[in-house]
This record gives sequence, C-alpha cells and structure tokens, in this order.
Amino acid sequence: MSSKTMWVLGFTAAAMMMVTLLATARGVAANPQQATTAEVKIDNFSFGPATLTVAPGTTVTWVNHDDIPHTVVSTDSVFKSKVLDTDEKFSYTFTKAGTYPYFCSIHPKMTATVVVK
Repeated sequence: MSSKTMWVLGFTAAAMMMVTLLATARGVAANPQQATTAEVKIDNFSFGPATLTVAPGTTVTWVNHDDIPHTVVSTDSVFKSKVLDTDEKFSYTFTKAGTYPYFCSIHPKMTATVVVK
C-alpha cells in the first residue's frame, strides 16, 4: 500500500470519528434511524399515563384495553382516531414541541395530555 493510500485511509477514519464525536456532543443519536415510541393504555375509562412527555419525532400509540369502544381526539384537531374496539390501536407521530390535550369523544370526561419537548 502506498503512503498516499495510507494517508487517505487515515484521514477518512479520523474524519468519521470527528463526525461521530460532534454528533454525540450535540445530543444527536448515533443511529438516526432508531425510532422513538411511547404507549398510552386505555383502560377502566382512563388514559394511562394521564400526562405523557415525549421528544419531537416520537410516535405515540394508544391501545384500548377496555371492553367498550373509545376514541382519541385532540382538543385542537391535530389528531383523531376512529372508534377503537377492544385491543385496537391508534398511532400519531408528534413532530412539533407543544402541549396536546385530548379526550374520548364517546366519554368526554376521559382526558389526558401529551407534552412534546
């Protein structure tokens, strides 16, 4: 192997290491393909947890564990599920920071909030 080839390989490895170190220092995931997920359980006429805090880009999935149907509806019309029967799911990906209150349109006293920050 020529000294020029060895220099190029060494420079490339050093550059890749710098990019990785900078990304880590800035709080960027080393594997940007890794998805972030969270789950809310619907059970006994409630959403659990009542307040869920997630990072932007997180996909939240609601799962109905009750024996009766429920919905998941944002109070500001950001998301709205169909009627979820037992064990059915609804997912939404939160891309912007903010507070997202929601409720069940069938049982309006069922309320909860997703906080994205």
